[in-house]
Amino acid sequence: MPKSIAGLIYLTGPVSRAAGGLFDALRNLALEIAVGNRYSPSVMGLHEPSFEQDKSLWGKLEAKAFRVSGPGFFGYAPELLRTLHLKNPALLHIHGLWMYPSVAAIQWSRRSKPYVVSPHGMLDPWALNNSRWKKRISAALYEDRHLRGAACLHALNDAEAEAMRAYGLTNPICVIPNGVELPVETEAKSAPPGKHNLLYLGRLHPKKGLPLLVEAWCRIQKMADAAGWRLVIAGWDQLGHQAELQALAAKLHAGSSIEFAGPRFGEAKAALFREASAFVLPSLSEGLPMTVLEAWSWRLPVLMTANCNLPEGSRAGAAILMETDSEGVCGALSKLISMNSSERGAMGARGRRLVEEQFQWPCVAGQMTQVYDWILCGGPQPACVLN
Repeated sequence: MPKSIAGLIYLTGPVSRAAGGLFDALRNLALEIAVGNRYSPSVMGLHEPSFEQDKSLWGKLEAKAFRVSGPGFFGYAPELLRTLHLKNPALLHIHGLWMYPSVAAIQWSRRSKPYVVSPHGMLDPWALNNSRWKKRISAALYEDRHLRGAACLHALNDAEAEAMRAYGLTNPICVIPNGVELPVETEAKSAPPGKHNLLYLGRLHPKKGLPLLVEAWCRIQKMADAAGWRLVIAGWDQLGHQAELQALAAKLHAGSSIEFAGPRFGEAKAALFREASAFVLPSLSEGLPMTVLEAWSWRLPVLMTANCNLPEGSRAGAAILMETDSEGVCGALSKLISMNSSERGAMGARGRRLVEEQFQWPCVAGQMTQVYDWILCGGPQPACVLN
């Protein structure tokens, strides 16, 4: 183990809400690692307009966002590499793929310093097929070299570890989930009696399966209306997807039964969870979705696909699994709406218990610290590491 506090830099793309769930996952991991006082973490990434608004969320951690030159999708930021060389940490931990931080990590590692890579689901089959040719070019130019050079890869679950092996990577892999912050138990639900919100919260992106959800919701709309349910879709638009969803909802005569609530953060986000009676994520591809863990922490029953990579939820009776087709989503929605409040409450309580036992940040940070110690100082291989 380190004899003194060792320098650790977390390197990523956007260091703000623009990164979606990755932002919350990285931020909470870094903050919890700092509490352990074995490593001195700081964060470096790419500048986005929302960085100034979110900078305070990093607390006392140093978080630097570097200006991007050229195409935004690549994120070339020359000052990032210069600063990385200047700081010269003992260990680098990269979160995310397919952008300039991967190139910076390769160039920094020429000093024979180790690094860890967390792809956050970006090697899953659906993700690889999305913008496939762009990723094939990136893989050939730098990303494959970046991945192969890692001292350890970080998978969020067994399914992601399998995807890494299927990609051809032979590095050691540590399997450590994301964690979640538990809301204060005294924060009461605020939905009106007899009214129920089914909440989706996250990016409005094609991979989230939202057209399927809108179509299925409109098919069971009479049933939902009779039971006092409506669908709330909250999140920020990507690729103009919100306009496509709104057009689809209008075409199917959804009316007021579907609300597009826009992006929500902080207390506005917490209010959505308090007002919800259940949570839904019909995703086609995920690493390990933070929003599902958050929903369980708020004692909400969850509807999700197997692509969310949280089989613990269905095993614990905290989630309803649905297929990624209209019939599957309709069936899951109908099952939820048919449940009474006691049944929904029991399912949500099982979800809360699950995150309390398996997905809290001190446990996650403790496992990651063991991996850092092993990489830097050797010794016994941590139990979470697969060869």
